[in-house]
Amino acid sequence: MKRLFFLVPGIESASKIVNELRDANIEEKQIYVVGKDHHLLEEAHLHEAGLAQSSDLIPALERGAILGGSAGLLAGVLAVTFPPAGLALGGGALLGLGLFGAGFGAWASAMIGVSAGTPQLDELAQEIESGQLLMMIDVSREREEEILQLIEGHHPEARIGNYELERRSDKG
Repeated sequence: MKRLFFLVPGIESASKIVNELRDANIEEKQIYVVGKDHHLLEEAHLHEAGLAQSSDLIPALERGAILGGSAGLLAGVLAVTFPPAGLALGGGALLGLGLFGAGFGAWASAMIGVSAGTPQLDELAQEIESGQLLMMIDVSREREEEILQLIEGHHPEARIGNYELERRSDKG
Protein backbone atom coordinates (compact mmCIF):
# COMPACT_ATOMS: atom_id res chain seq x y z
CA MET A 1 0.00 0.00 0.00
CA LYS A 2 1.00 3.56 -0.58
CA ARG A 3 -0.33 6.64 1.18
CA LEU A 4 -0.92 9.62 -1.09
CA PHE A 5 -0.97 13.12 0.38
CA PHE A 6 -2.49 16.22 -1.21
CA LEU A 7 -4.01 19.56 -0.26
CA VAL A 8 -7.41 20.85 -1.32
CA PRO A 9 -8.78 24.35 -0.76
CA GLY A 10 -11.93 23.39 1.14
CA ILE A 11 -14.80 21.10 2.09
CA GLU A 12 -16.58 21.25 -1.27
CA SER A 13 -13.53 20.06 -3.17
CA ALA A 14 -12.77 17.35 -0.58
CA SER A 15 -16.36 16.06 -0.70
CA LYS A 16 -16.28 15.80 -4.50
CA ILE A 17 -12.97 13.92 -4.38
CA VAL A 18 -14.29 11.50 -1.74
CA ASN A 19 -17.37 10.79 -3.87
CA GLU A 20 -15.22 10.15 -6.95
CA LEU A 21 -12.93 7.88 -4.97
CA ARG A 22 -15.93 5.90 -3.70
CA ASP A 23 -17.07 5.53 -7.32
CA ALA A 24 -13.57 4.23 -8.11
CA ASN A 25 -14.02 1.53 -5.42
CA ILE A 26 -11.79 3.13 -2.79
CA GLU A 27 -13.28 2.40 0.62
CA GLU A 28 -14.02 5.33 2.90
CA LYS A 29 -11.80 3.83 5.60
CA GLN A 30 -8.85 4.34 3.22
CA ILE A 31 -9.51 8.10 2.92
CA TYR A 32 -8.47 10.44 5.73
CA VAL A 33 -8.90 14.20 5.99
CA VAL A 34 -7.06 16.61 8.28
CA GLY A 35 -8.49 20.07 8.77
CA LYS A 36 -8.61 22.91 11.23
CA ASP A 37 -12.33 22.61 11.99
CA HIS A 38 -13.39 19.20 13.30
CA HIS A 39 -17.11 20.08 13.27
CA LEU A 40 -17.02 21.17 9.64
CA LEU A 41 -15.48 17.83 8.62
CA GLU A 42 -18.08 15.98 10.67
CA GLU A 43 -20.97 17.91 9.10
CA ALA A 44 -19.62 17.13 5.61
CA HIS A 45 -19.38 13.41 6.55
CA LEU A 46 -15.65 13.30 5.81
CA HIS A 47 -13.56 10.61 7.50
CA GLU A 48 -11.24 12.54 9.80
CA ALA A 49 -7.72 11.25 10.34
CA GLY A 50 -7.16 9.65 13.72
CA LEU A 51 -4.06 9.44 15.88
CA ALA A 52 -2.56 6.64 13.80
CA GLN A 53 -2.66 8.81 10.67
CA SER A 54 -1.91 12.24 12.14
CA SER A 55 0.85 11.37 14.60
CA ASP A 56 4.06 9.39 14.75
CA LEU A 57 2.31 6.66 16.77
CA ILE A 58 2.82 3.57 14.59
CA PRO A 59 6.49 4.17 13.67
CA ALA A 60 7.22 5.03 17.33
CA LEU A 61 5.56 1.79 18.49
CA GLU A 62 7.67 -0.22 16.06
CA ARG A 63 10.92 1.49 17.08
CA GLY A 64 10.12 1.13 20.78
CA ALA A 65 9.28 -2.56 20.51
CA ILE A 66 12.49 -3.29 18.61
CA LEU A 67 14.75 -1.27 20.90
CA GLY A 68 13.01 -2.39 24.10
CA GLY A 69 13.02 -6.03 23.02
CA SER A 70 16.73 -5.83 22.18
CA ALA A 71 17.52 -4.24 25.54
CA GLY A 72 15.40 -6.87 27.32
CA LEU A 73 17.18 -9.72 25.54
CA LEU A 74 20.55 -8.20 26.40
CA ALA A 75 19.47 -7.93 30.05
CA GLY A 76 18.31 -11.56 29.88
CA VAL A 77 21.65 -12.73 28.47
CA LEU A 78 23.47 -10.85 31.22
CA ALA A 79 21.15 -12.30 33.90
CA VAL A 80 21.69 -15.85 32.62
CA THR A 81 25.45 -15.38 32.25
CA PHE A 82 25.90 -13.69 35.63
CA PRO A 83 22.95 -14.92 37.73
CA PRO A 84 22.18 -12.79 40.79
CA ALA A 85 22.63 -14.43 44.21
CA GLY A 86 23.36 -17.84 42.70
CA LEU A 87 19.93 -18.27 41.03
CA ALA A 88 19.82 -20.66 38.10
CA LEU A 89 18.15 -18.82 35.23
CA GLY A 90 17.37 -20.31 31.82
CA GLY A 91 15.52 -19.59 28.59
CA GLY A 92 12.42 -18.41 30.45
CA ALA A 93 14.37 -15.45 31.81
CA LEU A 94 15.54 -14.54 28.31
CA LEU A 95 12.02 -14.76 26.93
CA GLY A 96 10.44 -12.94 29.86
CA LEU A 97 12.91 -10.05 29.86
CA GLY A 98 12.75 -9.79 26.06
CA LEU A 99 8.94 -9.58 26.10
CA PHE A 100 8.95 -7.15 29.01
CA GLY A 101 11.48 -4.93 27.23
CA ALA A 102 9.49 -4.98 23.98
CA GLY A 103 6.26 -4.12 25.78
CA PHE A 104 7.79 -1.37 27.87
CA GLY A 105 9.67 0.08 24.88
CA ALA A 106 6.52 0.10 22.75
CA TRP A 107 4.50 1.76 25.51
CA ALA A 108 7.09 4.43 26.26
CA SER A 109 7.65 5.20 22.58
CA ALA A 110 3.91 5.37 21.92
CA MET A 111 3.56 8.04 24.60
CA ILE A 112 6.15 10.13 22.77
CA GLY A 113 4.88 9.26 19.28
CA VAL A 114 1.33 10.41 20.01
CA SER A 115 2.59 13.91 20.74
CA ALA A 116 4.81 14.11 17.65
CA GLY A 117 3.22 14.91 14.28
CA THR A 118 4.08 13.23 11.02
CA PRO A 119 6.61 15.03 8.81
CA GLN A 120 3.87 15.72 6.23
CA LEU A 121 1.58 17.35 8.81
CA ASP A 122 4.40 19.39 10.28
CA GLU A 123 5.39 20.61 6.81
CA LEU A 124 1.81 21.56 5.92
CA ALA A 125 0.65 22.92 9.29
CA GLN A 126 0.46 26.51 8.05
CA GLU A 127 -1.72 25.57 5.05
CA ILE A 128 -4.03 23.49 7.25
CA GLU A 129 -4.28 26.33 9.77
CA SER A 130 -5.26 28.71 6.94
CA GLY A 131 -8.29 26.52 6.13
CA GLN A 132 -7.01 24.08 3.52
CA LEU A 133 -7.55 20.35 3.99
CA LEU A 134 -4.94 17.63 3.82
CA MET A 135 -6.29 14.45 2.28
CA MET A 136 -4.55 11.10 2.67
CA ILE A 137 -5.52 8.09 0.61
CA ASP A 138 -4.23 4.55 1.08
CA VAL A 139 -4.07 2.82 -2.29
CA SER A 140 -2.42 -0.27 -3.68
CA ARG A 141 0.67 0.27 -5.81
CA GLU A 142 -1.25 -0.99 -8.84
CA ARG A 143 -3.87 1.75 -8.48
CA GLU A 144 -1.57 4.60 -7.50
CA GLU A 145 -1.27 6.11 -11.00
CA GLU A 146 -4.98 5.69 -11.69
CA ILE A 147 -5.94 7.56 -8.51
CA LEU A 148 -3.38 10.32 -9.09
CA GLN A 149 -4.68 10.80 -12.65
CA LEU A 150 -8.28 10.86 -11.40
CA ILE A 151 -7.52 13.62 -8.92
CA GLU A 152 -5.25 15.62 -11.23
CA GLY A 153 -7.70 15.32 -14.13
CA HIS A 154 -10.86 16.30 -12.26
CA HIS A 155 -9.45 18.59 -9.58
CA PRO A 156 -6.78 21.04 -10.74
CA GLU A 157 -7.25 22.87 -7.43
CA ALA A 158 -5.74 19.90 -5.55
CA ARG A 159 -2.06 20.31 -4.83
CA ILE A 160 -0.31 16.99 -5.15
CA GLY A 161 3.29 17.42 -4.16
CA ASN A 162 6.09 15.47 -2.60
CA TYR A 163 3.80 14.17 0.08
CA GLU A 164 3.88 10.47 -0.70
CA LEU A 165 4.96 8.13 2.05
CA GLU A 166 5.57 4.42 1.66
CA ARG A 167 3.79 2.46 4.32
CA ARG A 168 5.93 0.15 6.39
CA SER A 169 3.78 -2.88 5.52
CA ASP A 170 5.27 -2.85 1.99
CA LYS A 171 8.75 -3.66 3.28
CA GLY A 172 9.85 -7.19 3.82
